[in-house]
Amino acid sequence: MRKGFDGLSGIVRNAMKKDPLTGDIFIFVNRRRNQIKLLFFEGDGFSLYHKRLERGTYEIPDGNQDHLVMQHDELQFILQGVLLKSVRRRKRFHIDQRKTQVVAAT
Repeated sequence: MRKGFDGLSGIVRNAMKKDPLTGDIFIFVNRRRNQIKLLFFEGDGFSLYHKRLERGTYEIPDGNQDHLVMQHDELQFILQGVLLKSVRRRKRFHIDQRKTQVVAAT
């Protein structure tokens, strides 16, 4: 969790083969899952959000642990500590479903 803007965008570009300038949010979680970093490009520069939990861990959704795609609200649930398996969604119509690119880096 020592990497900053350049190091994380390098991981996105080289390891994931993705363009960090797309506006997707790239998430990095440490092995103990008590720290999280969110990297995204806002059009005029990178933003980096870093949070360390004093107690507890972040939930990583099931699936490929190197690359996940999730809804914006699922990211919010993870940051707020909501168990994703306990969330039930009602049926809704969506024209544009915003997806978030997620990287779980250890």
